Amino acid sequence: MKYRTTLGCFSSWSRDTSRTAVLGTPSSSLSRRIFFMATTCPVALCRPLYTTPLLDVLMQESRLYLIFEFLSMDLKKYLDSIPSGQYMDAMLVKSYLYQILEGIYFCHCRRVLHRDLKPQNLLIDNKGVIKLADFGLARAFGVPVRVYTHEVVTLWYRAPEVLLGSPRYSTPVDVWSTGTIFAELATKKPLFHGDSEIDQLFRIFRYRRTRTPTGQNPETLGTPNNDVWPEVESLPDYKNTFPKWKSGNLSSMVKNLDKNGLDLLAKMLTYNPPKRISAREAMTHPYFDDLDKSTLPAASINKI
Repeated sequence: MKYRTTLGCFSSWSRDTSRTAVLGTPSSSLSRRIFFMATTCPVALCRPLYTTPLLDVLMQESRLYLIFEFLSMDLKKYLDSIPSGQYMDAMLVKSYLYQILEGIYFCHCRRVLHRDLKPQNLLIDNKGVIKLADFGLARAFGVPVRVYTHEVVTLWYRAPEVLLGSPRYSTPVDVWSTGTIFAELATKKPLFHGDSEIDQLFRIFRYRRTRTPTGQNPETLGTPNNDVWPEVESLPDYKNTFPKWKSGNLSSMVKNLDKNGLDLLAKMLTYNPPKRISAREAMTHPYFDDLDKSTLPAASINKI
């Protein structure tokens, strides 16, 4: 293989398969323990349709190389490349979101949490394909859900249950992250861009619209309590002294989404994790009714 540096890693052309691959080198690969089952098996469980597949693992001298499929750009760089005053085409937003949800749903069906969804970990090509990448923080989960570290997911895409120190969490954390990415697809800007964990929480509390049991939106937002999110007040990092805010809602922050898009976004950003929409449920939301799923690069939900 011939190597050339590409975006901080290496890309190569395989003569055997006639395709381009990416060679990644885990940081400090020999100075820390590498759990092969934790970092590579979740990738192997997911079809290449939804993820950048792990093609090979090579050990050369003191370095471990993970060989992945090569895609030309990540979603963050693509969003940054869109000229000022312009936005991503609405149908492309819809297509990308649907493909991301397919990937998340497939992982969740195989009891795998990604735990680090963000635009930088979503790779795209020039044919409208988007794939999940970087499963370095992915973990297999079971029932009951075991205790995990809460130092996961880049701050801006981290679910409130993780920010509040919940020792146990599950698939809803990936759905929350996907919801924040959904908003960013539409606006080109991070939805909640805090500079610390407490600032991130306050940004969510300030703008997140809670819902009553009847489904009606109250006039104020407010910090979540046990009424809207049972047992939230018992989470390790929840404080009764958290301030309460009024005004603001998702529609004022994400103006490029229609009524169905805003409804789906609200369901993905529901406070109470068990009430948060699942990836599979999200794929059947009316927001996607006008999306021709037969033309998508990935299989439809019925083929999973």
